[in-house]
Amino acid sequence: MPSNNVIRGTRIGSAPERFDQRTEPAPRRPVVYWCRHEHRVEFLIAAEAETPATWDCPRCGEPAGPEPGNPPGRQRAEPYKTHLAYVQERRTPEEGEALLAEALAALRRRRGRA
Repeated sequence: MPSNNVIRGTRIGSAPERFDQRTEPAPRRPVVYWCRHEHRVEFLIAAEAETPATWDCPRCGEPAGPEPGNPPGRQRAEPYKTHLAYVQERRTPEEGEALLAEALAALRRRRGRA
C-alpha cells in the first residue's frame, strides 16, 4: 500500500529546494604557516580578512609563523599556581590574619564559645 507521505526519502534542510536558491561561498585564500618543529599548517581564510601574525600548530601546539625559515619562538608557559599562591597575590599577610581571626570568632560564636 503506497504511503501518502510526500517527504519520504528526502532529507529536510540538506539542500536548497530550488536551484536558484544556491549561494556561492565567500571568496577564500589559502594561508600556510610553519612551527619550530617544521610542521606545515595550512588553512583557508576569507580573502578580505587580515592574516594573523601567528597560528597554533594543531600537531604540537607551538606557535607557527608565515616564514618557514623563521618560525616564532616558543610561548612562555605560565607556571602552575596553587590556590594559596593566587590568594597570596590578592592579600597581604596582615589581611589574611585579620580574615582568619574574624572567621574563627564567627565559628566560636556559632558553637557557643565566646
